[in-house]
Amino acid sequence: MTVVDYDPSWPAQFEILRSRIWGAVGDLAVSVEHVGSTSVPGLAAKPIIDIDVVVPSIADVGMVIERLATLGYRQRGDLGIEGREAFESPSGLPAHHLYACVRGSTALNNHLTVRDWLRRDPAAAAQYGLLKKRLAEFSPTDMDKYIAGKTGFLLGVLRKAGFPEHALTAIAEVNRRDP
Repeated sequence: MTVVDYDPSWPAQFEILRSRIWGAVGDLAVSVEHVGSTSVPGLAAKPIIDIDVVVPSIADVGMVIERLATLGYRQRGDLGIEGREAFESPSGLPAHHLYACVRGSTALNNHLTVRDWLRRDPAAAAQYGLLKKRLAEFSPTDMDKYIAGKTGFLLGVLRKAGFPEHALTAIAEVNRRDP
């Protein structure tokens, strides 16, 4: 795994992907959000864009899955995280992870809270970037160790942002069992 310095082309890559996705689901989705480390200016990251398609309710997920399939996305299930569906991306596009998330779900709130906190706190973002680089250097082929090493920092951000303790416990549990 590789963690690189912030690339100012990441927002443009997201916009290319967002435009394509929105064209297929815009009448069903609330928004398409750039989340993850590539969404935070100045933050070191794995060079993979993370995207959440936000849907109003669980009832909308099935249709979104069908629409995304027309673009070449293959559903992978929730990967152990309730309120979200993960997709395998079609080839030929910028590297990205795509998720359909139900508005108000813990998975979505986690992504948005961390993104927004790090955007507002450049010192925290810099600290997180250094941590990620060290973890990638220390365990370049062990994703479990990389994720476990980030979990404490991320839970700290969520705690400072007022995330409910029961949600923090659930997030920590998911990170222990499923990268």
